[in-house]
Amino acid sequence: MKLLRLIALLVWCGTAAAQQVDMRQTGLVGTLEAPEIVTDPARIPTHFQEAPALAALVKAGKLPPVEQRLPADPLVLKPLRATGTYGGTWRRAFLGPGDGENGNRIRAGDKPLFWDVTGTKLAAQVAKGWSISDDGKRTTLFLRKGMKWSDGAPFTADDFVFWFEEIYQNKEIAPSPTPELSAGGKPGRVVKIDETTVAFEFDAPHFLFPQLLGGDTAVGGGQSRMQSDGLAFGLYAPAHYLRRFLPKFSSPDALTTGAKAAGYPNWVQWFHFKSDWRLNTELPTVAAWMMTQPINTQTWMLERNPYFYEVDTEGNQLPYIDRVQMMLAENPEVVNLRAIAGEYDVQERFIDIGKLPVFLENAERGHYKFHLDPGFNGSDSQLVFNMAYRTDPEVAKWIANADFRRALSIAIDRDQLNEAFWLGLGTPGSGVPSELMPESPGKEWIAKWSNFDPAKANAMLDAIGLTKKDREGYRLRTDNGERLRLQIDVAQTLTPTWPQQVEMVIQQWRTVGIAADLKLLERSLFFTRVRNDQHQMLIFSNSGSESLFLFPVLALPVDPAGSLMGSAWSQWYASDGKAGMKPDDPGMLRVYDLLRLAGSKPEAERNAIAQEIWRIVAEAKWQIGLVGQAPGSQGSRVVSDRLENIPGRVCISQHCRPPWSARPEQWFFR
Repeated sequence: MKLLRLIALLVWCGTAAAQQVDMRQTGLVGTLEAPEIVTDPARIPTHFQEAPALAALVKAGKLPPVEQRLPADPLVLKPLRATGTYGGTWRRAFLGPGDGENGNRIRAGDKPLFWDVTGTKLAAQVAKGWSISDDGKRTTLFLRKGMKWSDGAPFTADDFVFWFEEIYQNKEIAPSPTPELSAGGKPGRVVKIDETTVAFEFDAPHFLFPQLLGGDTAVGGGQSRMQSDGLAFGLYAPAHYLRRFLPKFSSPDALTTGAKAAGYPNWVQWFHFKSDWRLNTELPTVAAWMMTQPINTQTWMLERNPYFYEVDTEGNQLPYIDRVQMMLAENPEVVNLRAIAGEYDVQERFIDIGKLPVFLENAERGHYKFHLDPGFNGSDSQLVFNMAYRTDPEVAKWIANADFRRALSIAIDRDQLNEAFWLGLGTPGSGVPSELMPESPGKEWIAKWSNFDPAKANAMLDAIGLTKKDREGYRLRTDNGERLRLQIDVAQTLTPTWPQQVEMVIQQWRTVGIAADLKLLERSLFFTRVRNDQHQMLIFSNSGSESLFLFPVLALPVDPAGSLMGSAWSQWYASDGKAGMKPDDPGMLRVYDLLRLAGSKPEAERNAIAQEIWRIVAEAKWQIGLVGQAPGSQGSRVVSDRLENIPGRVCISQHCRPPWSARPEQWFFR
């Protein structure tokens, strides 16, 4: 009851109360913790056990013994609190074929490297180790001897070379290069040293590369990198399976015949299907669970990988949980209602922090606990301008005007948003990360062009020439005298309250004479519009951007597959000016120069570069930060009382890939 009274105080009294009550006083913010990765040879198990279902397959002669399925040097985890027991199904929600990221995060054990509990120090994952040369030009990964794909085929350095030479460098499959595999304006190379050693070589220093291997990047995404950009996998791929679908290793006529028989117009589209873990049940993986029922069904099902490379300190092969069952929900509201009823075992995706009092009231009845995992990113929600928008020249003119963007920013009452949608637990601001982060330029930049001042906003809009208004007080276009209207795109399968947040902003903008409309879109269509630069504005999070160089895509237009802030600009950046559209904003050109420079610098200098970039971003207002540093972006976690080894708090940054940051392979059911 004391906790409920505290939450009620936050709800009814708003921000003033939140400023007086530390979020940790709710008792819902636990301690950052995770299982230990064991490297001491004296603690490495020498005898191994497996799940009963796998033992039965071994007995029936359908699987090799567990000792033959594990690598010679498996990753060893000391479970968070107790050695687990095998069995059970992790029940979870997903929102249909456009929700592939939901599964990507569960399978992040396929990443080359990962992070410690804080999300700041690299740790082993698929690779058992790494090194970087003193000059920063060569990063070496050391693989696990005897490691195997889920079908039992060897996993070796050849799979990295195959990905680089046959997929990444094939322009029909991956038409745009990724800047992460370049340094000093020149592309890097992937070199096989031996079966378990692979090197990444550059002509210029690339000190950032090991961190990129652990980030949510084209080189650090693992198998789950398969997204709408068409770039299958990231850094490695199962050569033994996929080469048969490439013309170099097969007859082009046979591939065309096979593609058409499978319902695809050409071999490229067929290859994209065959290399998509979300759709192709035959595709080998190294993740903890392999897909057995695809995403385009009512139930998206994953089952344990019998060749998974991790064990606990007692020698039990992980994961403990048999399968992951993701059940289709019509929308985020349905997800929240089912979570409140206790129908999910762990769910953080789509959970609405605004429903916290209802979750707490029903926790005992639903047999679950509720966790808050605050983030360090500056905006759980931000309004993003498409700086490459050209469809309507009048609207494009105003989007390109910095004072127009700044005026819209200070016309927003962020405190009202914070109270309504974050229970006053967030930090209103510009989108700049918490001052606790080494990349932050300082607290004063969090408030830059973010304090509510409608009088000043009105004056600024008048000063740039938007002086004429209609009888309802809305400002008129300067080309035809009609009402100036902006459109804000919202993806309906992401944060549940984004539509309501946008509606509140639209109402606040009315006071300065700006008309705007909300356009609610299915997620796949939303991103199609993004890739084609059809949107004027949209709402999104910048989660992960607090580690700017690991995940800049939600803060800057750098992703050639489609940037929220302008795909044509990002293509220009990624291609070194060979494609796309050169920005007409000197500030963005300066940012691009700094980004290219950062990879060649040691950590302290990179932090200084990040601070300069954030100052430029806060001043330019290419995106309008609303509220951040809160548990609103996948930081509200519902956990069944039946589950053990659940951390009290986890890293929720994009590169930490929650829920994988809680290490679900060592969870188990009582």
